[in-house]
Amino acid sequence: MFPCGVPVAQNSVFLPELFLAQMREALPAHLSFDDFVAACQRPLRRSIRVNTLKISVTEFLALVSPYRWQLTPVPWCEEGFWIERDDEDSLPLGSTAEHLSGLFYIQEASSMLPVAALFADDNAPERVMDVAAAPGSKTTQIAARMGNRGAILANEFSASRVKVLHANVSRCGIHNVALTHFDGRVFGAALPEAFDAILLDAPCSGEGVVRKDPDALKNWSVDSNLEIAATQRELIDSAFHALRPGGTLVYSTCTLNRDENEDVCLWLKARYPDAVEFLPLGDLFTSAKEAVTPEGFLHVFPQIYDCEGFFVARLRKTRAVDPLPAPKFKVGNFPFSPLKGREAAQAEAAARKVGLAWDESLHLWIRDKEIWLFPANIEPLIGKVRFSRLGIRLAEIHNKGYRWQHEAVIALAASDNTFALTHQEAEEWYRGRDVYPENAPSQDEVIVTYQGYPLGLAKKIGSRLKNSYPRELVRDGRLFTGNDRAD
Repeated sequence: MFPCGVPVAQNSVFLPELFLAQMREALPAHLSFDDFVAACQRPLRRSIRVNTLKISVTEFLALVSPYRWQLTPVPWCEEGFWIERDDEDSLPLGSTAEHLSGLFYIQEASSMLPVAALFADDNAPERVMDVAAAPGSKTTQIAARMGNRGAILANEFSASRVKVLHANVSRCGIHNVALTHFDGRVFGAALPEAFDAILLDAPCSGEGVVRKDPDALKNWSVDSNLEIAATQRELIDSAFHALRPGGTLVYSTCTLNRDENEDVCLWLKARYPDAVEFLPLGDLFTSAKEAVTPEGFLHVFPQIYDCEGFFVARLRKTRAVDPLPAPKFKVGNFPFSPLKGREAAQAEAAARKVGLAWDESLHLWIRDKEIWLFPANIEPLIGKVRFSRLGIRLAEIHNKGYRWQHEAVIALAASDNTFALTHQEAEEWYRGRDVYPENAPSQDEVIVTYQGYPLGLAKKIGSRLKNSYPRELVRDGRLFTGNDRAD
């Protein structure tokens, strides 16, 4: 037993004594406390998730096979892999070509669990809310599972993180997302019974992330955990009201204590005993029973799967509950109007000419000189909440036609009107520089690609392709894997 009041710090990982005492009590009988402490000291394995909106897992594995990456499948996510690389120190994973073009997302393996639970048993929701979405790992995973169909409302309380969320959504070529910036406790009142499925990856004390952040528990205390749990109860209550009867709610945290996990779910069940059904997760994947609780939740201690600590619960709303009082905030005027008739036809024809295409799940809207595409399934929510971002900006209208936007090119590019860049030219593109191909394309505007995937829209000026890559995305330093390649 560790001396009372003395924190344990091994390999710079800070583990307060009271936390360890709590974990000793919380561990199920089949798990070793010593193994738990040892697991907390080990570096966290890196993992990625293939973005199947752009590339299949099979195609991705073939594409990266020359790099000698060691990829180990994540048991609960067919698109997820733990990754080991010899060149990790010299080339950040985020600077590889495949990451820059949105072919994969750097995501901790355990954070793939909530979305796996959300779509378990062939669940096929049409409208989903991600209550605490930034930086976007779960939102982008949800979008991939939905095939960019339907609609996702991705909310983030922190204003500074909304921009990061949008950047990741755009990089992955997602167009069915609406972004909001609210305290998650407003949605039950503002959008009652509006969603088929809701993911609440709740703010928590972060006890499970010490392998990634050795100082995660520097300010840890039992009292703080209880305060956080009180907020979590308010969040799950609100989310439950926003869920339609028959819908699925997944509650998850990256913490380990019962106060923020099992007890929050049991509180909801006690509050609405006839409306809450726990859906067991013991069969979610082959070895799930190693982490399953008596209630059917997954309580993942880090030594079980050699990942971060995590908690996941899946609930079904079996009937409607009494609504919450109507919200008092004012949404304000919605500054967009539908684009129809001749103007819509002209925009669609011009987009097709440059190689951009979409289907009936997206509708054209206009604000001043800006043309946007909104997910049709989110339109019923217009006027009920204020959106930070809705769908994708397609184009700006100017005297000579349309100025197509980068996010639209990444999300909507088809195989027409493309021009393949060489390895070196693609690097130059990501550095924000114009490209001088040996043989310039015949078209005035082309979608430039690398490895067959769109990088952006380039305008031909003489023998030069003018770079349109957004300034805020421009990279420096070493880029790509295999820099010694000639093409």
